Amino acid sequence: MIFEASNFIFKPPSVISRARRVLIKPSASYPVPYPVTTSREMLLSIIDGIRRVSDADILLLEGTPGGEPTYPIYQALDYNFPRVLTLDVKGCIWVEVDNPLSKPLAIPTFWVPNVILSSDYLITVAPLRVSDGISSLSIMNLLTLLPSRKYSGEELNTWEALYSLGIDRVIADLYFTLPFDLGIIEARQKFTSHGDPTQGEVEDCGKIFVGEPYEVDCEASELLGLKAEYLDLIKTARAEFEI
Repeated sequence: MIFEASNFIFKPPSVISRARRVLIKPSASYPVPYPVTTSREMLLSIIDGIRRVSDADILLLEGTPGGEPTYPIYQALDYNFPRVLTLDVKGCIWVEVDNPLSKPLAIPTFWVPNVILSSDYLITVAPLRVSDGISSLSIMNLLTLLPSRKYSGEELNTWEALYSLGIDRVIADLYFTLPFDLGIIEARQKFTSHGDPTQGEVEDCGKIFVGEPYEVDCEASELLGLKAEYLDLIKTARAEFEI
């Protein structure tokens, strides 16, 4: 669904009322405010919405491409919400999860924080960003859930190693391996960067997209004319589950 950003209020799906643990994955890899990262206001709206219907434990989970600690970033972004636990991917216990696709596009298994598997409801919330021509939406936001130490090599840095496999294929595989329940794209503004992910141009959009991650990424891409090749890969691979 598409909402006007000016009067957006998060209305949690009814299933959240039965959840014991809700995990929120913000985009917070850099100590730079919105539109580079998920805004505090958006997270507060989501947390307040959850609290209206549930006393579930609420967790924030984020990692960084280079493995730097996230807690200083949480502090810089003022992510200090009462009764909300902030977690760093780097400090979690990791488990290896099989890709359910019979023919994985790039990676047959992923190492992920086990707290994801023990959560009842998963939300990915990301700003609308385009980096070097690649759209970063709700599914791309899942990339920093991967522990950097497991994906760095002797010759390649973390993201270079994953990009060498074809980042759109990696993201499509990750979508099926980590089936998040809800995707939110904070498109109040569109942030476009070239090279430095913290520097770029800002354009007003005034929208909030909410729904199943694949569906909201498709909606945002179609409405705003964005390029996201992983969506075509997901569409093709989904046919395997519809047979």
